Amino acid sequence: MLRTISLSKSLTSTLSKMGPRAMSTSTILPHVQDVLGSNKLGGRYTVTLIPGDGIGQETASAVKTIFKAANVPVDWEQFDVSGYTSADDTTFKQSVESLRRNKVGLKGILYTPVSSLGHSSFNVTIRKDLDMYASLVLCKNIPGYPTRHEGVDFAIIRENTEGEYSGLEHQSYPGVVESLKVITRTKSERIARFAFDFALRNNRKKVTCIHKANIMKLADGLFLNTCREVSKEYASSGIKFDDMIVDNASMQLVSKPQQFDVMVMPNLYGNIVSNVGAGLVGGPGIVPGCNIGREYAMFEPGCRHVGKDIQGRNTANPSAMILSSVMMLRHLGLDDHANKIANAVSKTILSGAVKTPDMGGSSTTTDFTFAVISNL
Repeated sequence: MLRTISLSKSLTSTLSKMGPRAMSTSTILPHVQDVLGSNKLGGRYTVTLIPGDGIGQETASAVKTIFKAANVPVDWEQFDVSGYTSADDTTFKQSVESLRRNKVGLKGILYTPVSSLGHSSFNVTIRKDLDMYASLVLCKNIPGYPTRHEGVDFAIIRENTEGEYSGLEHQSYPGVVESLKVITRTKSERIARFAFDFALRNNRKKVTCIHKANIMKLADGLFLNTCREVSKEYASSGIKFDDMIVDNASMQLVSKPQQFDVMVMPNLYGNIVSNVGAGLVGGPGIVPGCNIGREYAMFEPGCRHVGKDIQGRNTANPSAMILSSVMMLRHLGLDDHANKIANAVSKTILSGAVKTPDMGGSSTTTDFTFAVISNL
């Protein structure tokens, strides 16, 4: 049964006993929050698994193989949902009901049709229907995987349920489309508190609000001013607050990413910045993420790429999916298993002996998976 937790406690339960900024291999990822009510029976957890499109089946298979080798007490309810199906797809509906039961899920990325005749994004629908309002993406250099910038370590916190993703648009006149961007004080305050609580509990020093309030003075102005108001409540904790216009932030990210610590922003900006952040630390194959609400948590790669171009080639880097599953294990309170797998991934990358093509090597997904298992 789901235990009742106040909003403040729900959002402040992000503490990792070992500081996530340390370079120890056991601390690649921080805690996200305490278990809110996962489906646990006989010491085992039932988790909804949605492999996703493109490379999803391959990376999900890597996670399942590693979990089995590590004797992780997790049982999967797997649903092979595809974004290429129709909006009323039965499997998709079943997967959402499974998430409602289990409270916790691991998911790959689902394809979203570009055509106006296609259905809305399944990825967005799940987050909105279950009010998983906070997206967390961790962008951090991993030892053994050199990139152009060193010392990168920031968290992107994105409001998941409104903004440009409200889905309210219509053609008012042939050739004229109006799209409504919704920003509310309630949801802006909710995501701002999540960001500051995350910073407080994970020994982060600064929160930066990303916005476009110089142009969208009412919508982004409301978001910015709400973040400013919330920041005052955390002033005594020593957490600094500043803000940056999104176009300048994009330039600053690629020129001096070390200046960022925790970034909080509306929906669309978060999507774009997450991709920039992934590019800074090595690409979509290594960036983990999750979506958190008061009742449900869904873990998925932080960079939303399907990877259809390499589907079926056994060349995908499964690290993002594996590290997302590590975040899930910490959410479930399975810290020993989480640290064991995180250590194994870190050792595998650090050794440089097994590299998938995106890392400059020629190893397969299977090679990487078994290398992680050998390092458990």
